[in-house]
Amino acid sequence: MTKLDKTDIGILSALQKDAKLNVKELSDLLHISKTPIYERIKRLENEGYIKQYVALVDNKKVGLPLIVFCNISLAVHDNEHIKRFQEEIKEIEEIMECYSTGGMYDFLIKVVLKDLEHYNVFAFEKLTKVQGIVKMQSSFVLGEIKNITTLNIPS
Repeated sequence: MTKLDKTDIGILSALQKDAKLNVKELSDLLHISKTPIYERIKRLENEGYIKQYVALVDNKKVGLPLIVFCNISLAVHDNEHIKRFQEEIKEIEEIMECYSTGGMYDFLIKVVLKDLEHYNVFAFEKLTKVQGIVKMQSSFVLGEIKNITTLNIPS
C-alpha cells in the first residue's frame, strides 16, 4: 500500500464530509487538475482506503429511534464457536455493528430498532437463538451526544 500524502489525505477528508463531491469539485478544492485527482481516487479505492460510498440515513426519521448496545459473552472461545457466532450475527438485520472486544465481554453489538417491544422480540426470538451466547448485558441509548463518521487522518 502507498503511504498517504497531503493530497491523499485532502481527498479522503473531503469525501468523508461529502461523498457526492465530483472530481471537478475536488480538483477546485485541492488546487490540482482533474486527472491526478481521478487517478488518486481510483488508487485509494483499489487499495481499500475508500471502502464504499454511502448515504447516512437519520434513524429517527425512518422510524427506528431505539439504539441498544449489547455486550455479549460466549460460553466457548475456540475458533469454530467464534466463527459460527460471527456468521450468525452477520445475518441479523437489526445488528448494525459488531466488535470483538477485550475485557469482561467478548463482543459489543449495536442494534437499531423501532421500540422496546421490537427489542424484546429481537432479544428473545433472534439473539437468544445465536449459538454460544452465555451472557448478555444491554444498554439503551437515552440521548446522542456525539456521532461522527469522519476520521481525523494523521499525516
